[in-house]
Amino acid sequence: MAPIPTAAAHVVLLGDSVLDNGAYVPGEPDVAAQLRAELDRRVTLLAVDGDVVAGVPRQLRALPPDATHLVISAGGNDALGHAHLLGSGVGTVAEGLDLLGRAREELAVAYAAMLDDAQATGLPVAVCTIYDTRLVELGLRVVRAATALFNDVITREAFARGVTFVDLRLVCDEDADFANPIEPSAHGGAKIARTIASWVRGDDGARRSAVLA
Repeated sequence: MAPIPTAAAHVVLLGDSVLDNGAYVPGEPDVAAQLRAELDRRVTLLAVDGDVVAGVPRQLRALPPDATHLVISAGGNDALGHAHLLGSGVGTVAEGLDLLGRAREELAVAYAAMLDDAQATGLPVAVCTIYDTRLVELGLRVVRAATALFNDVITREAFARGVTFVDLRLVCDEDADFANPIEPSAHGGAKIARTIASWVRGDDGARRSAVLA
C-alpha cells in the first residue's frame, strides 16, 4: 500500500475509553482533540467508553468514506470482565492459569474477528495494547501478570497480520498518565496522541520507541 500523505490524513479512533476519554478529563482536551492538534488534520472519534472488542465491528459501520487510518484500542474491558477470576479459589497455580487461559482464548476469537473486519476496509490499522492500569486493590503485580495474557492476543494478532502495534505500556508509564486507575488523564492522552501522530506521519522515532510497524 502506498503511503498516505499526512496532509490527506483522516484518522478514525475505535474501541474503548482509552481513546474516548472525554468524560474523565473535564475541562481538558481528550485524546481526539489532542490528536487533532498534533496532526492539524481530521480525526473522527468512533470509540465508545465501555465497549469491548466485539463492539468495534459495530463502530466500523459508521466509518467515514474518506478515512485514511484506523487506530483501535480494545480489550481492556474484556479483561476487566474477567477480573473476578483473580479472586477464584484454586488448588494450584496451574489451575489458576487454566482459568485465565480460557478467558484469553475467548478474547482471541473475538479479537481475530474484529481485526478481520478492520482489515477488510483496506486501510492502515494500528492496534494498542492494554496498558498497565493502577488497580492497586487487586495488586499491581497480579494485574500486570494477568493482563500480559490478554496482551499476548493483541501482539500475536498484530504481528501475524503485519498490523502496526502500539504498546501503551511504554507510552503510559507514569501515575500522572491516569485520571483514575483505568482511564487516561489529559497528560496520558497527550502522550497517546503524540504516539499515534508519529505513526501517521511515519516518523522513524516512533518505531524506535513504542510503535512497531
